[in-house]
Amino acid sequence: MGRRFEADYIFFFIPKLLSYLHITLLIVGSSILLGLIIGFLIALPRLYNVPVLRRISGVYVSFFRGTPILIQLFLIYYGLPELLKIVQVDVSKTPVLLFVILTYSLHTGAYVSEMIRSAVAAVDRGQVEAAYAVGMNGYEAFTRIVLPQALGIALPVFGNLVIGNLKDSSLAFTLGVMEMTGKSETLGTATQHFIEIYIALSLIYFVVSFILQKGFDAAEKRLLRHSRPLADTAGKTAARPNIFRRLQPGIKKEAPGYEP
Repeated sequence: MGRRFEADYIFFFIPKLLSYLHITLLIVGSSILLGLIIGFLIALPRLYNVPVLRRISGVYVSFFRGTPILIQLFLIYYGLPELLKIVQVDVSKTPVLLFVILTYSLHTGAYVSEMIRSAVAAVDRGQVEAAYAVGMNGYEAFTRIVLPQALGIALPVFGNLVIGNLKDSSLAFTLGVMEMTGKSETLGTATQHFIEIYIALSLIYFVVSFILQKGFDAAEKRLLRHSRPLADTAGKTAARPNIFRRLQPGIKKEAPGYEP
């Protein structure tokens, strides 16, 4: 049992936890950046149906999406050095933080590959064929037609992935990485004010997640600003002009036997 609850400790703990926020953000930022590269490379065989690589990428995605990230941390931290010993590579002196970033990068790459694949597949194929018809090559069709729409589709999913990584980074302390959650454990053990330290930690995670969410919402609105539906200021769908109504007088004048 901890000591009696004292609200003042919440404000006492927040600055101490914030001093380790940069470690948490380093894990999240590095894993997202590397995960984007890995996910793109993994998505390519599935987008272009490369026979053998498509199966390998499918197994990779299934494994990292189907197993808990905590188990992945243990497998890579304890298992990868043993595998590398077979080829005479010693990584025993490698910082734990690098193993954590590697694990989160591989985990993120699996989700990014699915995000890319689904976003590209959601773009109407007819638009690509129309781009080819007007003389665009494959690169121009992808960058001008597919990519802008795919980014707008994928951005909400990507935002959820970043926020999810932020929360999952709290598991890094299980390997001894002193990020915010690890620091909260040491402070809680030293002071026995566990409720206060966890409230302070929750507030920090909530504020950072809220800022990220608002940033992604603003980016999504900017990307989709040209794809808003035709509507008037009252929110009702504006009436589209009837081209047949405009053509009717001309048709009558040209009709045989017409007399004004």
